[in-house]
Amino acid sequence: MSRRYFGTDGIRGRAGEPPITAEFAARLGRALVEVLGISRPVVAIGRDTRASGPMLEEALARGIISAGGDVHFLGVLPTPGVAAYVLANGLEAGAVISASHNPAYDNGIKFFSGDAFKLPDETEAAIERQMDLPAVDRPPGRSTKVDDAVSRYAAHALKSLPSDFSLRGLRIAVDCANGAACETTPQVLRTLGAEVHVFHATPDGNNINEGCGSTVAGEISRLVKETGAQVGLSHDGDADRLLLCDENGDPLDGDELLAMAGLDLLHRGELPGNTVVATVMSNLGLDEAMEQAGGRVVRTAVGDRYVLEAMRAGGYVLGGEQSGHMIFLLHGTTGDGLVSALQILRLMIEGGRPLSELREVLQKYPQAQRALAVKSKPPLETVPEVQAAITDAEQALGPRGRVLVRYSGTEPKLRVLLEGREASLLENHADRIAGAIRASL
Repeated sequence: MSRRYFGTDGIRGRAGEPPITAEFAARLGRALVEVLGISRPVVAIGRDTRASGPMLEEALARGIISAGGDVHFLGVLPTPGVAAYVLANGLEAGAVISASHNPAYDNGIKFFSGDAFKLPDETEAAIERQMDLPAVDRPPGRSTKVDDAVSRYAAHALKSLPSDFSLRGLRIAVDCANGAACETTPQVLRTLGAEVHVFHATPDGNNINEGCGSTVAGEISRLVKETGAQVGLSHDGDADRLLLCDENGDPLDGDELLAMAGLDLLHRGELPGNTVVATVMSNLGLDEAMEQAGGRVVRTAVGDRYVLEAMRAGGYVLGGEQSGHMIFLLHGTTGDGLVSALQILRLMIEGGRPLSELREVLQKYPQAQRALAVKSKPPLETVPEVQAAITDAEQALGPRGRVLVRYSGTEPKLRVLLEGREASLLENHADRIAGAIRASL
């Protein structure tokens, strides 16, 4: 469905430039209330630590209140914490002001429905249409500041574990990305008895994701080696993503986490349909690992919203992305970096095995990936040089390989993934495709 502003994860852009402006946020808040079509709806608003967050928070709330809605201000809180609050308190909607793993100068706005799932495409399209209509005068709503949002989310995360679960004796290094997890993740891990070494937890509004977080694997690797931790975990800015690192300083991606969690649930008889949901970016080794154990992988387009749609449609409980978005549907309605970490730590503790051994369940196919900045996003079939390079790569890799080239839904980038058995061949063709992209786009 065509949408002007919403992408795969809400609306994003450079803060202070259209559409990420205070005026736009106010119109968006008003349109949300109109589309909800409920008298006096209550909307929770949470945000990450970006300097532009308070401005957008105030403007969005102003629009909601002016349209007759009430607002609960949750303050700085991970995205899954906002979703959990909406569901636990029977609210009509939730909003998160964050640009996730993007740099500090970006920001964004995404919404949850009253069931704590992200808004469907058709609702986002309806909000965009509503923004073009004249405002309707209504009695204003009210706002409430929620002082215990962090402790509520911490309690929610702890409910995903057995009541007697303990992390005593485990040393953990945590990279909070100077983002929304600075308080929540260390608090929960310490409550469970772990020795926690916290890094990048002093946000100043401009250092979120700066040289740290789940997109900078080398940083958590360094921190694990520096502290002698048995495991390291790293979040992105809004903490819906997780990067884990084993005791040797070797990072694990989302495919390895999916394999470990999926096979555990399969062996316990707790994986409906014996199925894990992943995107087209996930390694083919994940399919092989699940199939060898009697399970399978269902694949979707890139974006955790599409993973979740497939999970709900098929009645599945586990899904995720290679990037570290993990959805444990029995414990929450969206990607949750903290809950995901707790589920993998449970496997370590209950099995008495380090991550370096647990990760061996997945034997990956070699991959070559590139992410290239682009000035525009024309259909790739209209760019002959790029299409020719893709076709050459597909022919060279044959039936035991694959080529995926797609535009990012959240950034001005084109992403390239090649997968097969020969790493050198993959790298060669990835470079050729990247060269064609640079020359054309």
